[in-house]
Order: sequence, then structure tokens, then C-alpha cells
Amino acid sequence: MHGTDPATKAVPGFVGSNLDRVDHIRTNPALLTETFADPAARLLVLDGLEPVEVDGHLLLEPLTPDARVEDHVLLGVDPGKRPIFARLVANLGLNLVPTPRSRAIADLVPTEEVALYGTARSLVHWHARHRYCSVCGETTQPVKAGWARKCGACAAEHFPRTDPVVIMLAEYRGRILLGRQHAWPPGRYSALAGFVEPGETIEEAVARELLEEAGVRVHKVRYVMSQPWPFPSSLMIACIGEALDDALTLDPTEIEDAFWCDADQVRAAMAGDPDAPFLAPPTMAVAWHLLDHWLAGVAAPSLVSASASA
Repeated sequence: MHGTDPATKAVPGFVGSNLDRVDHIRTNPALLTETFADPAARLLVLDGLEPVEVDGHLLLEPLTPDARVEDHVLLGVDPGKRPIFARLVANLGLNLVPTPRSRAIADLVPTEEVALYGTARSLVHWHARHRYCSVCGETTQPVKAGWARKCGACAAEHFPRTDPVVIMLAEYRGRILLGRQHAWPPGRYSALAGFVEPGETIEEAVARELLEEAGVRVHKVRYVMSQPWPFPSSLMIACIGEALDDALTLDPTEIEDAFWCDADQVRAAMAGDPDAPFLAPPTMAVAWHLLDHWLAGVAAPSLVSASASA
């Protein structure tokens, strides 16, 4: 049953990296050159931004003799002491949106490899889109093993960005608020979400987004978990807030529909019941795990009570 056995739950997609990110190598050119020349070093093969999977694993190949360290990013060193690199690509074209292939990788390879792909995708995408200095407009070059770029004209350094996004449930008297975007598959509902703005705390962003999108005021916001989301490079910050009432005023440009859902309805959806009132988000999404976390909290009082009466 959902929400009662945390030990058996899968983690959200792109969570669970087992790499040592070896900052001491990134910042030491001599060590980086030595690491790149290591016979154990491997290249994570990507098709543009897409993963390449062979027999249930991401494709890793030896570096070619003509490979140049400055054309690669050092993703880290795996538990087998193999340095793992990804090749930087100057032009990825215009088709940079996530595809079914990039999302499906979470069901095809081990957890730590999904996380490896997510890291590589975010970095390769960032380098391709940030080849020019935002200060003076001149060309930048990769530095620090691909974890930064530096302008040759004004010496400004630029670092890979991560965009914080809050994804949240509003809770009111044993029910939670779920909504759907216009472009989602028919029947799909999930937690509401939005970007954290400059000058905001996570709690303030949760409250603002729920008010803007659904007209719901919340307080007592609590953090639950997070998930890196490499499309292109977000950090999903999952929270739950207590609503002051259940009145809804939807922003039709953001939300197609929303409704308050009880625990039995959530359980039915997550179990794939065809009679459930909505289609649950996929298990790779942090929204699925946020729903599961909420169900655990809802179930806990009754389980404790049943145990005590026994």
C-alpha cells in the first residue's frame, strides 16, 4: 500500500548519484590532465542530449586517442575509480525539449546511471547555450574541468545555473489540491509548481504560486524532498502547505482545472485504478513521491491507533 513502506520505494528520477565529483581534480590542471589520460577513463556517449542505452546500461566508451580534455566535462569518478567524462557540443540545434526517450531512461537503467545522465545532460546543454559572455559579449571557454566558463576578454567567470522550482500540495481538512496544465495528457493531475523568484524564500514561493494559480492561501509550509530535473536544469523542491480554506480561483493561463482530492482517491490513482478520478504523475517525478509522502502522513494516525487497540 502506498505511503506505508518507505524502505521499498523507488527514488525520484535523476536522484541517487554515486559519483565522487572530485573538486580537487577540477581545480588542478595537472591532475585533470593526468585523469583524462587514465586508461580507466570513460566517455558517457550521448546522441546530442539524448541518452544511449545498451543492454540495460548507459553506453560508456574509452576516450579516443585524439580526444582533447578541453572539449570535455569531468562528471566525476565512479566507485570503480573510473573517471567519467562527457563531450561538450558547440551546437545542439533548436530541439532542446525533453523527449519520450530522455524521460524513459529512468525505467531502463540503474538509478545511479539515471542520475549520471541527468548531470551530463544539464551540463552539456548549459555549455552549448552559454558560449558568450553575458558581461561583454565575447567568447567564453570551458574551465575547471567543464564546471565553469571564462571570458577571454574581461575574465568574467560563469557557472552552470540551477533554477529552483517549488512543487507543492495545499492541504485542507484531509484533502489536497491537484491541478493540471493544458498540455498534459488527458486525465493527468499533479501538484502545482512554479519558479522561485529573486528575493523569495522557498516558503514564500510556495505561498505565492498557490495564490496566483489557484487563489489558495497557505501557511505552515514544510519541506519534504527535492529532485534535480535536467530539462534543462531545475531543482524541484517539494513542499506541503496548510490551506486556510478550500475556495478556488484558477488562473486559466496556468491551470486548466484543479480539484480537492482525498486519500482514497489518491491511492486509487497511484494504484492505476481505471475508476480513479485522475491519472497520477509517473513514478520518476517528484510529484509522485510527494503524493506518496502525504499518504504516509494520512495513514500514520490510523495505523498507530489500530496498533494501540490491538
